[in-house]
Amino acid sequence: MSSYARPAGMREALELLSARPCRVLAGGTDLYPLAGAELGGDVLDLTALSDLRGIRTDPGGLRIGACTSWSEIAETPLPAALAGLQAAARQIGGRQVQNSGTIGGNLCNASPAADGVPPLLVLEAEVELVSPRGSRRMALADFLLGPRRTALAAGEILAAVILPDSALRGTSTFLKLGARAYLVISITMAALRWELEGGRFRRLSLAVGACSPTARRLHGLEAALIGLPPSEAAARVTEAALSADLAPIDDIRATGAYRLTAAAELLRRGLREAAA
Repeated sequence: MSSYARPAGMREALELLSARPCRVLAGGTDLYPLAGAELGGDVLDLTALSDLRGIRTDPGGLRIGACTSWSEIAETPLPAALAGLQAAARQIGGRQVQNSGTIGGNLCNASPAADGVPPLLVLEAEVELVSPRGSRRMALADFLLGPRRTALAAGEILAAVILPDSALRGTSTFLKLGARAYLVISITMAALRWELEGGRFRRLSLAVGACSPTARRLHGLEAALIGLPPSEAAARVTEAALSADLAPIDDIRATGAYRLTAAAELLRRGLREAAA
C-alpha cells in the first residue's frame, strides 16, 4: 500500500526516510514526468520544510536551500557572479515549472542536460547532505556520477547548495542551445565566470553541459586562457581544445560532433561577452 507524507521538520523527514524507501518529492517537475501516469510507491514530500527554502549568507559563503524554486533564484538580488545561474533559472521550463521546480530536485534528478549544473560548477558549488548519522558536504562535481546517478546515500536528503565566498566574485554568464528558445531540453550549454585585471583574465571558470554523461568543468582550457585578453582567448577556443575535457554524446537531439562544435561556439560567445 502506498503512502504520502509531508513532514514539517527535518527530523521527522529523516525518520520517515529511514523507516522505508521513499520517492523524495521537492517540486515534482522531474519526478512526475518520469513516473508516467501514476506516482506509485511511498512519497516523502519535502515542500513543507522551511529550513530547505531560501537564499542566505552564511559564514564562508552563500547557502541556497534545496527546496528553493528557480523563480526565487532568478528574482533574488544576488552578486554578479551568480548572473549565469539566474539566467539559467529563467530558461528552465516555463513559468509554472520555475515556480515549482527546485534546485535540489534538479540536482538529484542528475540529468546530463540540467541547465542549472554548469553555472553551479563555475561557482565551485558544494552540496550539503543530511541523514540521521549527521551531515556531510561534497563538491557538486563529485556528487553527480552520471545520468540519473548521484552520490546520495540511503537515508540522506540533499539539504542545501553552498557557494563559497571565493566564488562570489567577478561576473558570470550562461548560454544555451536548443531547438527553440524556451521549453526545450538543451543540445548543449555553457557557463563562464571571470575576473578581469588590466583587460586580461585574472580568473576564469568554464563549464559545459549536455555534452557528456555529466556537466564538466574545463580545467585544462581555463589554465590555457588565464592571462589572455578576452578576444585572444575566444580565438583559442576550438573543438580540439575542448576534446580533452569533454566526451560528447550522440542522442536524438544531436551528434557528439555537433555538440563539440556548438560548445566551442557558445564558449567563444561567452568570452566575447566578457570583453564587452
